[in-house]
Amino acid sequence: MSKPIYIIGTGLSHNGSAVLLKDGQVCVAIEKERITRIKHDGGNDSQAIQYCLDAEGITLKDVDLVVQCENFSIPKCDYFKGKRPFSNTEEPKIVNISHHLAHAYSAVGTSHFSTCNVMVIDGCGSPLEQFLELHPYQKDIIDSSILNEIQMQCEKDSFYHFDGQKMIPLYKDFSIVTKESENRLSLPTTQHSIGGFYATISKYVFGNMDDVGKLMGLAPYGVSGVYNFEAFKFESNRLFVKDYWKDYLNNPSSGYEYFKKHFTYYANIAKWAQEQVEKAVIWCIQERMSKYPHENLCYTGGVALNAVANAKLMDIEVAKDIYFEPAASDNGLALGCAYYGWLEYMKMPKIATDGSTCFGKEYSQNEIDFFINSQEMESFQIQNFIEEDELLKYCAKELNTGKTIGWFHSGSEFGPRSLGRRSILAHPGIENMKNHINANIKFREDFRPFAPAVLKDKVNEYFESGRNSPYMILVDKTKKEHLNSLKNVTHCNGSARVQTVDGTWNPRFSKLLVAFHKESEIAVLLNTSLNRKGMPIVETPQEALQLFKETALDILVLENTVLKKK
Repeated sequence: MSKPIYIIGTGLSHNGSAVLLKDGQVCVAIEKERITRIKHDGGNDSQAIQYCLDAEGITLKDVDLVVQCENFSIPKCDYFKGKRPFSNTEEPKIVNISHHLAHAYSAVGTSHFSTCNVMVIDGCGSPLEQFLELHPYQKDIIDSSILNEIQMQCEKDSFYHFDGQKMIPLYKDFSIVTKESENRLSLPTTQHSIGGFYATISKYVFGNMDDVGKLMGLAPYGVSGVYNFEAFKFESNRLFVKDYWKDYLNNPSSGYEYFKKHFTYYANIAKWAQEQVEKAVIWCIQERMSKYPHENLCYTGGVALNAVANAKLMDIEVAKDIYFEPAASDNGLALGCAYYGWLEYMKMPKIATDGSTCFGKEYSQNEIDFFINSQEMESFQIQNFIEEDELLKYCAKELNTGKTIGWFHSGSEFGPRSLGRRSILAHPGIENMKNHINANIKFREDFRPFAPAVLKDKVNEYFESGRNSPYMILVDKTKKEHLNSLKNVTHCNGSARVQTVDGTWNPRFSKLLVAFHKESEIAVLLNTSLNRKGMPIVETPQEALQLFKETALDILVLENTVLKKK
């Protein structure tokens, strides 16, 4: 039996992560924040890489290749914001690739396509100088006006064709980097990126440029047409951010109390910004696809997490089939690095994927039992289930009576969404459940929405488009007849960020939905991440138990063990 080929992919910018590929398939992957418990943690990759090696039971000596990516530098093997695992060894070989190329390979590697086009849109990628050092042969496709610019420029959108083995660059755009400024309307990344614009509005509304997802949740409370100025302009196949709209935004939030006092104002700003982003995304992708048509499209980069814009791309049928990369932000860079190593560097064939994004290591029932036996548990009723059906039946009944459940099962999800491995679950229609979870479990703003997880074969019964959306990355409209029964997972404008649950790679969660459907006659559950505001999604049983103690969660399910508060 031949030795497996192991490739490590590692992303060292913010939202750091590490991925271990075994014979072309992901065997384990982790975002650094899940280990360090620091939101969006990045930089040194030692802990994330060690997690992957330990989970697989191998050492660096077993690894054939490492591929890495960092935005503004080419990291040394021995030290990058701390000592690295490769500091005392000459093997394995380390290869560097650019930011957008890593995004692109992350999408094609996890997609179901054999060939496709790839669109990357984000806030800031590799600087031009670094990009040309890594990929000098691509200089010919870059506009001369970009090459002649003397200020620092970074990638902002890139378009590729994947031929089944390698990535062929078709169009790349760069933008001047904005200087640091205290001005809340100074774009925090590149001057003309869609991601930079959205981050700027997030900073204006919430005081934090990392709250772009929250901005999308606020937008439905706003009204279209309150502001009629344009944020973007399109010239010579390129997108630019205008300046004059900043003159109208002269009331930045000074804190949450101020935000609540002026809620309508900020909701209208969020609505305007969301519509501007949708318009810009559609223009960019239509423009590139019209020049280089293909029936399949992968879409990635941080902007690709905008579920509302994604649904509109589906509506206009910009391609026959579109794959939205679940880990589209920088946490997915490590995936792209690993797949680049397998496909382009080693020239190995692409391996089919089952669609799962759950790459964390599993915690055995024995480990969980040992942990529970070491804790003070007088406050909890503890019940162990031998039969899975009995566990699911129990949980379905408790959910139907209004209990909230912390659900911890198998390997954790890779990416920003909990998809039924590290989830908080609740009834989608019980009065005031949404407000209860926001206030007493998540400890976050009351306008924040929750997602409906629905059985894949039942999605058409509850939602108008009925699209397959396994990664909670597309919005739909709840059908009128279900608005009441799905009130906790339907936004104020009737929209819902749907997760369709596929039993092939998410079997226990799918079975739970079946059990809940039998109990309640509703094939939908409220699903949100097993964490609270400002906290990364829990990774270990210990973290799950601590969250259970700190919040108003009623029940915690750790594999086959159920803890219930007395």
